[in-house]
Parts: sequence; structure tokens; C-alpha cells
Amino acid sequence: MGNGEARVRGLAARAGGWSARHRWAAVGIWVLFVVLAMGLGSAAGRVDVKDSDQLKGETHTAAKIIEDAGIDEPASETVLIQARGGDLKATDAAFREAVDAVVRAVEGTGRVTDVTSPYDTKTISKDGRSALVQFDMRGESDTAGERVEPVLKAVEGVQREHGALRIEEIGGASMMKTFSDAFGDDFKKAEYSAVPVAFGILLIAFGALVAALLPVVLALTAIMATMGLMGVVSHVMPMSDTANSVMLLVGMAVGVDYCLFYLRREREEREAGRDARTALRIAAATSGRAIVVSGVTVCVAMAGMLFTGLAEFEAMGLASLMVVAVAMVGSVTVLPALLSLLGERVEKGRIPFLRRRKRGGGQDSRFWTAVLRRVLARPAISAVVAAGALLAVAAPALGMKTQQLTLDQEFGDSLPIVQTYNRLNEAFPGGSEPAEVVVRADDINAPEVRSALADFRERAISSGASRGPVEIKLHDAQDVAFVYVPLVGGSDQDRAGASLDTLRDEVRPATLGKVDGVEAPITGQVAGSKDFNDQLAGAVVPVFAFVVVFAFALMLLSFRSLTIAVTSIVLNLLSVGAAYGILVAVFQHGWGASLVGAEGVGAIVTWLPLFLFVILFGLSMDYHVFVVSRIREARLRGLATTDAIRHGVVTTAGVVTSAAIIMVAVFAIFGTLSMQSMKQMGVGLAAAVLIDATIIRGVLLPAVMALLGERNWYLPKWLHRLPDLTHDETPRAVAAPAARDDESEPLKV
Repeated sequence: MGNGEARVRGLAARAGGWSARHRWAAVGIWVLFVVLAMGLGSAAGRVDVKDSDQLKGETHTAAKIIEDAGIDEPASETVLIQARGGDLKATDAAFREAVDAVVRAVEGTGRVTDVTSPYDTKTISKDGRSALVQFDMRGESDTAGERVEPVLKAVEGVQREHGALRIEEIGGASMMKTFSDAFGDDFKKAEYSAVPVAFGILLIAFGALVAALLPVVLALTAIMATMGLMGVVSHVMPMSDTANSVMLLVGMAVGVDYCLFYLRREREEREAGRDARTALRIAAATSGRAIVVSGVTVCVAMAGMLFTGLAEFEAMGLASLMVVAVAMVGSVTVLPALLSLLGERVEKGRIPFLRRRKRGGGQDSRFWTAVLRRVLARPAISAVVAAGALLAVAAPALGMKTQQLTLDQEFGDSLPIVQTYNRLNEAFPGGSEPAEVVVRADDINAPEVRSALADFRERAISSGASRGPVEIKLHDAQDVAFVYVPLVGGSDQDRAGASLDTLRDEVRPATLGKVDGVEAPITGQVAGSKDFNDQLAGAVVPVFAFVVVFAFALMLLSFRSLTIAVTSIVLNLLSVGAAYGILVAVFQHGWGASLVGAEGVGAIVTWLPLFLFVILFGLSMDYHVFVVSRIREARLRGLATTDAIRHGVVTTAGVVTSAAIIMVAVFAIFGTLSMQSMKQMGVGLAAAVLIDATIIRGVLLPAVMALLGERNWYLPKWLHRLPDLTHDETPRAVAAPAARDDESEPLKV
């Protein structure tokens, strides 16, 4: 690691050099790319994931049967009619009058079909105090929420006329409308508020309007281009609204971060007295290269989602991968061109009360200087304390329980429809989310099939899996039947899951399973949750192995140090583990839940742990690559390892802090939503980034590197043949006078 001759090399350095020399061409190409991507995406349209492709297993088989048969299942609605107290029963005249009024009211809207009375379908509770009027919404189920309001108003009108009874509607359409009204705008505001929050923090960090605008504009153009590309790519791999939201979240975070790293380094070099051209070359060779390494690592982590076999995860992974790649390319191409064009004008719009930092590189953080002094004075104690604290925080994760959150877990008592959901489940266990058996036969009306269906209905109740009523709907033309089975356990997922197992493993084989040519996959909310869990559990090991192995390989090639690669993986796993521990403590056990406006719901939403692992493992590499690159750069200049650590951590503290604050703020916005799953995602991401930028990068990383000393740069001889993806350019080298404008000219190190 001594002195010698070096050439400015590497993709980022060459891209930055070309862009700075061909400024208008670079900007024009970027604008053309964004416009073309958006135009192509708009022309192609977006293909969304189909229900039949969402999951594998029985849920997939059932959806495929329905799709192949061309059956459009309508959105089903239920009106719960329940005595508020006293001796009023479903057999009483007043109760019957209310039921008849509900039937007339909903039919009168002209928006419904197949209205059934509880006296015909026997949907009366065992205590006789509750009954259900059931019907389907006309039209497509996906848009039923937009048409259900007249029906809801009709039911409310009946309620006003029958005060002794509780008359409430619940179902797919009414829940869709309620959630859209209560949380749709809220969710959009959270996405839109991420931009002004990021801009405000950047304005404080840079103290200048133009400098603060650059990262936001570049992040937004990267997001716009990716949205267009998603439309094109969706014809090969379908996308979804969830993938779009995740793409926006990740794109804003990494897009702003990458530009922040680059811009801060360019400003730092100019404040140190270097000319504009040299400052850009240094930023391209150092921060630009760190952005490429970080971006590729994040893309690899996101690609891990493609191994889950879950269509929603695959869509999220591909969308995130694309936006990170686009943001990375933009940061090392169009950003140098813009900085070259703007020159000193990047300081325009300076905020009067935010004093400009002193020239000469007065960028060192006093706080982190003081912290580093203590950490490096006692690295062993610092490492033990920091690692011990993180392991303690991660400990609750050992008891993590995952499940699909039920309606009451997701929203608590914040919505009236949740109370209706609970009352319905109490009166008719499992009635709000019954299992659905999709039966396909060569002839659905054949005597043996009819007999098997009747037998299934009887055994579903006698086996204890259901208390009834079990409803059968025949589609004669398609030779398909739907059997709706309310599961014992209701909203208790464990008990409902046991009831589902009884149906699948005992009742079905003894009835429908004995008829040749009959398929009878069981789907529904509980079945979907179980199939999702089973498939996700099978994906954990391959995804984990893919992300860890490839991240390790990239770090090894990028820094040519086995030690750096190993410590990078270990530190990132500690960060993810701590985030898991916080999630379990807050949302599963309810410890301190009120501090984040949440409540303990007894479980973590099924998809979150794997999602967090992939996202966090990728994003945490941002800071790690940036800090370690600066440490290595100082070491190449001849500083002792301890001095290089101090220099690398302290000089990057400002940009890492600013980047972390932006990420934490953006993620925390999602923690303010009312949905518990969104809260869990926001809190988990924000906590992990905060831990990563403080305890990991500010304490544990420097302490471990100080303990390792020169062993930080260890690479076994048998690995020397690996491709050399490192950069050897340092500020001192790049600042040397140049004889010609050639990015590959020899420079003194």
C-alpha cells in the first residue's frame, strides 16, 4: 500500500470524466432516456400480477381453475342483523320485519344480485340473536368499492328505522371503500411528503437551494424513468401497486443518497482549494466509484427477491433493482455534467441564516471526532459494548411470530367496520373469512359428485372444522362448484389454521377425494396465509444465501481484502438482527408501542422479515462502502491504519448523517400510517438505518478495524488472481497537474 504510479481508471471515473467534458451531451442523453422510458411505458401500459399467479400451492390451483372457467367471482356483501340486548330473537316479528326491510332496501338500489334471506339459508346464530342477509355486488369485483355507497346508505336507512337492532354491512366491496376512504389518501400523502421532507433536510445540509435541489431532481427523474421501464418490463414479469410504492420508497432513498455522496465530495475538494475540474475528477474517482460498488451491491440484494417464487416479491425485487440501477447510472453520468455546467452557481440560493462552512475543508464533525477519540482509545471495550448492545436488542427476534394480519390486528378499533368484523366472528365463527373449496369435475351434476359435495358439507361440521352454515354454489355451465366453509377459530389464525388442516387432510380425502376426476383445492384468506407462509419459508434459505454470498464476493473484489468482506457481512447482519428485535419488541410484545403510535398485535406481518432483510442488507451497504472507501483512500496515501480510520469516519460523518436523516425521515413517514403492516415496515426500516449510521458505522466499524490493524487489508495469495476492481486514485494523485485532458494519464500517488 505504498506510493507509486497510478492511473485514473474505473467505470465511474471514466463516466464522470466523459460527462464533465461533454456536459450538454450527457444532460441531453439523460433527458432523452427519461422521456423515452416514460413514453414507452405509457404506450405499453402496465400488466399487473394476476390472482392466479400470486401464490403457488392450492391457492394458485384454485385461482387457475376459476380463471380457466371464465368465472368472475363477484364481491360478496353481508348485512349483520343483531339484537342489541334483551330477549329479541330472529324468530320475533320485529326482527323478521327488519330482515325484510334490509332485503327490500338493498334490492331497491339496483346494484346487487342474489340477495338471500337468513330464513332461507339458515344463517342464524346458535343463540338466535344474530342473522345474516347475504348478496353479491353487480359488476367486476375489483371496482365494487366504487359502487357500494348507495347500498351502504340503504342499510343505514334501515338501521335508523330499527333502533332495537344493530344493522351493519361488511364485505369485500364495503371494506374496499372504507380502506380507500380512510387510508388511500393517507398513503398517497405519505409518498408525496417524502419529497419535501428530503428537500428540507438537504437544504439544511447544504445551505443552498440549487445544491439541495440537485439530488431531489435526479432522484425524481430516476423514479419517473423507472416507472416507464416497469410498464415495458411488466409484459414479461407482471408488476403491482405494491411494487410501485416500494420502488418510490427505495428510489427516493438511494437516489438522494448517491447524489449526496457525490455532491458533498465535490464541494469538499473545491473548498480545499482545488479547481473545478480536479474536484470533479476526485469525486468521480472516489465517491463515484463508491456509488457504483454500493449500487451493484444493492441491486444484488434486491435480486434476492426473485428467488422467492412469489409474484408480489418478484415484482418488488425487480422494480427496486431497476430504480437503484437507474439512480446509480444517473449519479455517475448526468450529475458530473450538471456540476460542471453549474460551477460556482451550485451555491446559488444560499439560505441567510445557514452559515457557509469555512473553506479549507472544515468538514470534520466535532461530535464524531469526540466519539472516535474514545472508541479508538479503547477499541476492544467499544467493540464488546456495541456488539453486546446490538445482540441484546436483537434477542427478542428469536421468538418472532409471523402471520397475515387479520382486520382487527391491522386496524385495531380505529374503524367502525372492524367492530362489525369482530361481532360477525363472535356470532358466526369464521363467517367473515370462510374457506373456499373450488370443485371442478367432468360433470358437476353427476350423482357421485353431488353426493360427495353433500358428504363434504356434513363432515366439515361433524369434524369440528366448521360450525356452519356451509354454502354450495354451482356453476353448471363450467362444471365448477364453490363451497364456502366458515372455519372454527374465526380471527384466531392458529385455531383457524388447525380447522383448515382438518378440511384439507381429513374431510376432503374422505369425501371429494374419492371421486375420480374431481379437483378440490381449498383457498380463502386463511388458506392463502398458510400457503404464503409455507412458500416464504422455503425461500428464506436460498434468498439469504444468494444475498450474503454475492455481497461478500462484491466486497472482496471491490476492496481486495478478505477481512473487509467478512466484517462487512457480519456488521450488516447485526444491523438487520437489531431491526428484527425492535420489530418484535414493539409490535409483537407491545413494548413501547405507544411511543411510535402503534400497538402490540402479537405478530409480525408475514412478508416483512424477508423484505426487510433484502432491503436493509442492500441499503446498509451505502454507508459501509462510502466509509470504508474513504478509510482505504487515506491508507493508500500513507496514513497509519488508526489515523486512516479516524480520517475516514470523521470526514464522512456529515454526509452519512445527512443521508441517514433523510432515509429515517422518509421511512418514518410510513410509520405514521394507521395500518399496522405499514407501521411495521416504516419503523423497521427507520430503526435499522439509524442503528446502521450510528452504532455500526460510528462505533463498531472503527473499533473492529482498529483491533484488526494491518489485517484489515489481508488477502491470501491464492486470491490474488481475482479481478482487481479497486481504485487507486487519491485526492493527492488526482490533484496532480495534468499534461493533457485524458482520464487515463499517469498521475503521481
